[in-house]
Amino acid sequence: MARILVFGDSIVYGAWDRSREGGWVQKLRKFLDEKHLTDPDFDYPVYNLGVSGNIVEELLGRFEFETKQRLEEGEETIIIFQIGINDSQFVISQNNLRTSPKKFKESIQKLINIAKNFTSKIIFVGLTPVNETKTTPIPWNPDKIYKNENIRRNDDVIKSVCEKNNIHFIEIFDKWIKSDYKNLLEDGLHPNSEGHKKIFETIKDFLIQNKII
Repeated sequence: MARILVFGDSIVYGAWDRSREGGWVQKLRKFLDEKHLTDPDFDYPVYNLGVSGNIVEELLGRFEFETKQRLEEGEETIIIFQIGINDSQFVISQNNLRTSPKKFKESIQKLINIAKNFTSKIIFVGLTPVNETKTTPIPWNPDKIYKNENIRRNDDVIKSVCEKNNIHFIEIFDKWIKSDYKNLLEDGLHPNSEGHKKIFETIKDFLIQNKII
């Protein structure tokens, strides 16, 4: 019924999901594929377009081209984004955020503007919090820090831009921060298998409740 294109960073890609399903996007694909097997008219092919390390500006550089390659004439398209956690990264050597709040807001708006050329069905998935005891700094790059106050700021920006543009936003951060979310993280930054499962379930329920699928 519609192609689902999912754009984002390493969390979209499926980093650190130790199950064989490979992250929340792959879990969504498996769920939809299984329904298609029992109902051929229920057809929602899913494309994982997550690139590890991406910030919004980098996604902007590839978004239009990669979308065009996957369009099918006469078929609807659903575009899902989960992007922004790397933009919240604080770089110690530069004494600055990877992306300024002003630049981040402008880039999210640009992304929406381009996406509207392809579909009216645009969805942003909220960002996930981190375990700061493991991300200040991150052990694989001691020049980089992830803090929840910066992630929350970006999450709030995404939410406000979505509201302004009448775009769907799926809440993750506030729900996780109120729970024992650290058990859902593999390395303090990326979700583990259970974390990816929870993201998938939240998105699946949202898509069904809002009659997107």
